[in-house]
Amino acid sequence: MGSSPNSKPKIIRGTAGYVLEDVPHMADYIPDIPTYSNPLQNNPAYSVVKQYFVHVDDSVPQKIIANKDSPRGVHFRRAGPRQRVYFESDDVQAAIVTCGGLCPGLNTVIRELVCALYHMYGVKKILGINGGYKGFYAHNTITLTPKSVNDIHKRGGTILGSSRGGHDTTKIVDSIQDRGINQVFIIGGDGTQRGADRIFEEIRRRRLKVAVVGIPKTIDNDIPVIDKSFGFDTAVEEAQRAINAAHVEAESGENGIGVVKLMGRYSGFIAMYATLASRDVDCCLIPESPFHLEGPGGLFEFTEKRLKENGHMVIVIAEGAGQELVSESIQSLNKQDASGNKLLQDVGLWISQKIKIEVRLVSFLTTMSI
Repeated sequence: MGSSPNSKPKIIRGTAGYVLEDVPHMADYIPDIPTYSNPLQNNPAYSVVKQYFVHVDDSVPQKIIANKDSPRGVHFRRAGPRQRVYFESDDVQAAIVTCGGLCPGLNTVIRELVCALYHMYGVKKILGINGGYKGFYAHNTITLTPKSVNDIHKRGGTILGSSRGGHDTTKIVDSIQDRGINQVFIIGGDGTQRGADRIFEEIRRRRLKVAVVGIPKTIDNDIPVIDKSFGFDTAVEEAQRAINAAHVEAESGENGIGVVKLMGRYSGFIAMYATLASRDVDCCLIPESPFHLEGPGGLFEFTEKRLKENGHMVIVIAEGAGQELVSESIQSLNKQDASGNKLLQDVGLWISQKIKIEVRLVSFLTTMSI
């Protein structure tokens, strides 16, 4: 999650080199904040959960592998239900907002949030904010209930709508305060989470009893510690279709090459997993593994060798790979999209052009991007 320039990391140090990169909390600025028994303890449908409550001091290590002499290292706060909570169910006014680009599974996340709040925690007042962050001060809201979200997981997109930019922290927190909202669930990517951090900082400055929960939205699977981010499986499945199409075109003629550029920004998980699932890929280029074009072991040499052996070739490249090789990349360093993310050069088109020029065996080359 991105952080605002004014926020300071919350670091807790322990023995033997233990470092906890903690998340900010209402208890940091509201002394003696009251706590209440978790409603799950009294819910017969979920009573088994009380056997698995997460202890307040539980944490998860950033690196699993260690040796006997290494420090304990960086840890993160473990997620999960606690025995004590900071709100009574009847007092909760929750709000859910989706921001940024679309992602498979958004409606499923909204549905599960509503059903968990309603059925598990007894929260009856849940608002959906329409149109991203702008919806807070445009007064666009809908009431969410388990009935209204019952089948939304079957639809694409987000029933709440979304937008990029338009973040006015003061107006958003004013709206949160005026509406009596005390739990805000923000679903979005890097730019959205930077905005969530600024919202929390303003809430802390005003000393409001409001919980801000950031739910990362990334099909790129670029979040440490967790097993998988929502939308990732769908992205890999769609990527395989593009790879299959590129393979059909490449093998249809002599010395054909199919280049498939896949999304992922600076993460190569989609490219790597789609490559492993497809089995038709000859070369997979990802940001985590630098490569070179010319000379022994370079891409051009490998391409010529593969064409001589097989008569065709499929190359998969993650959009963040090889950015340092793109001739005009320096000019794009300061360009950003509406969410504040750096714009990447089209490495798929660039590398296709380089291969056409440098590899004489190529008879035709097709490029696809998703």
